[in-house]
Amino acid sequence: MTIAAQLAEVQARIAVAAQAAGRDPATVKLLAVSKTRPAAAVAEAYAAGQRRFGESRVQELRDKVGPLPGDIEWHLIGQLQANKVRAAVQAAAWIHAVDSAGLLERLGRIAAEEGRQPHILLEINISGEASKSGAGVADAPRLLELALRSPQLDCAGLMTLAPLDAPEPVLRRVFGGLRELRDRLAREFGVALPELSMGMSDDFPAAVREGATLVRIGTAIFGERAAGPPGA
Repeated sequence: MTIAAQLAEVQARIAVAAQAAGRDPATVKLLAVSKTRPAAAVAEAYAAGQRRFGESRVQELRDKVGPLPGDIEWHLIGQLQANKVRAAVQAAAWIHAVDSAGLLERLGRIAAEEGRQPHILLEINISGEASKSGAGVADAPRLLELALRSPQLDCAGLMTLAPLDAPEPVLRRVFGGLRELRDRLAREFGVALPELSMGMSDDFPAAVREGATLVRIGTAIFGERAAGPPGA
């Protein structure tokens, strides 16, 4: 199948999952994860109408921004090292995996220096797996408080990763847990946290049924790829 055909198939599956949950499919945004893919693959998806793309590595993101259309909305979905924050702020409209007070402070300071206001998502380790990145659930209120103090950061919501190959009940517990945490934080802080970035190629229907607004899909759109960091 072509990238365009696979993109259409993913969009159809999102619509089915959303409708099954009584949701408007338009409330679920598809993020095409293009990490390790050539710019030509991104261009093919772009020609089919896709405008949101996600990268895990800052350098790969920067390499793709230049030759590709300027109206692409770039998301950095991988772990962000302190020495790459400036480059990330310059290149990405969205930064997903914000999981520490130190990273928040550095993002806010550098965003101010660059005159930019990136959208950020706080990464929460809902599953509690030691192998997963992200802040603990107990740390989420403090991180949100710090994020809201920075006028240069738009904290738009939360993100998480589910365990690999998890059965449906576990997926629903993890994804539902992130939604419940988001709802609680929004009430406690009196803010809108509209975005829930959760769900990848193998588990996005469950994420959509539990309220995902951003699903991160790589393999189901672009086909199999070499092993890399989680996030697609």
